[in-house]
Amino acid sequence: MKVRLPARAAIEKLAGDALREDIGGGDLTAELTPQDARARARLFCRERAVLCGAAWFDEAFRQTDRDVEIAWHFEDGAQLCGGEEPVCEIHGRARALLAAERTAINLLQTLSGTATIARRYVEAAGGRARIMDTRKTIPGLRLAQKYAAAVGGAHNHRMGLFDQVLLKENHIAAAGSLEEAVRRARAAAPDGFVEVEVENLKQLQRALQAGAQRVLLDNFSSDQLREAAELARGRAELEASGGITLEQVPEIAATGVDFISIGALTKHLAAVDFSLRFDGA
Repeated sequence: MKVRLPARAAIEKLAGDALREDIGGGDLTAELTPQDARARARLFCRERAVLCGAAWFDEAFRQTDRDVEIAWHFEDGAQLCGGEEPVCEIHGRARALLAAERTAINLLQTLSGTATIARRYVEAAGGRARIMDTRKTIPGLRLAQKYAAAVGGAHNHRMGLFDQVLLKENHIAAAGSLEEAVRRARAAAPDGFVEVEVENLKQLQRALQAGAQRVLLDNFSSDQLREAAELARGRAELEASGGITLEQVPEIAATGVDFISIGALTKHLAAVDFSLRFDGA
């Protein structure tokens, strides 16, 4: 599927915020390098991973050197095998490359980590259910991590609280009942999409009768998921959720649910091991 980059302004802001956090009033060590010195460097990946975040990597360097030249040998979504083949090559002012190096790699390794774990979950599902991300993202990285999850082959759940109704336990308690919560959601946006979280099959029946278009099945066993799939067939989409591990995905995907949402895609990721080497170093 075609994955769209976030808006240019969002990429610029994230890279700029990260640079200001690191450089502050100036890179004291990089300033020891002659002002007119130029350098070439190559980026390497030390492990198998899915590449993601080239736009943020580029932007971090461009904000320190507008004339920097970056030549990528792979695109976002590529499977990297690790080893001595460079991922990209960079040519620019030595001071600028030194100052932006850590920020650029931090962004790339985090987004590549998200894409890599997403790819693993998608492969484990084997096309029988769609893997979705959640709102459990690193603060400030929502757009970037949602993009990375999609690069890894996962589907994006709602971007935030503003673009889809999801009635959870506390919303239902505050409304007085599941039925009343759905009624209010329908009244507020008659053409909107309403999802309801349930914790057992009885609540599922109530959510279906109330007209939920998708039901989130929280911590259901595989047997319960299969029964839920029979009950909801042709009536609503089903989303399995609740601490689902990579090892559990194949069995859950086979139960008949439509989606499996995984908070670990964005909160339990492992940064990918990248390193930047200057020529002659």
